[in-house]
Amino acid sequence: MRVGLYGGSFNPAHAGHLHVSQLALRRLALDRVWWLVSPGNPLKDRRELATSAARVAGARAIADDPRIAVTDFEARIGARYTRQTLAWLRRRRPDIRFVWIMGADSLASFHRWQGFRQIAAAMPIAVIDRPGFTLTATAARAAQALARYRIDEADAPELADLDPPAWVFLHGPRSDLSSTALRNRARAPLRGDSREST
Repeated sequence: MRVGLYGGSFNPAHAGHLHVSQLALRRLALDRVWWLVSPGNPLKDRRELATSAARVAGARAIADDPRIAVTDFEARIGARYTRQTLAWLRRRRPDIRFVWIMGADSLASFHRWQGFRQIAAAMPIAVIDRPGFTLTATAARAAQALARYRIDEADAPELADLDPPAWVFLHGPRSDLSSTALRNRARAPLRGDSREST
């Protein structure tokens, strides 16, 4: 079994998350993708974070693909950092070939994640291109630190079978949707009357 792990706040989940997951399923030859709805990103402001139950429900409504499963088990096991989650999964499911999936925007700040080298050593990583990050992400500090472990994009279907560290940067159709933009749009006040003036 080859499973992609796609972690995040999903605050809210949107079609861009589904796009990334389906691209990963196809390009990495995965059997499943698990959406890991996190208790909260330590690097982000938690004041606007919806409840875990609301985020899971929203993610399940968007994840319209039988190969995608949504879970909030990180909260139940008390994992605060990605490295803890990956270590827990590797201990309990040694039969699964996991791949960590992240957007190029996350790679740009990956060096700020606690134990980013431990994460890279735990399992292969697939980075999915995002608008505005095509060049900056691969020039970022963590990408440079892990540069010698990057594989050619043509070899992406083999990623799950490689011993970590190993990572690939996947180009292709990109989604410009973001949870932050959706939250901002949802709280923007209505501007004027929608009717035409006479």
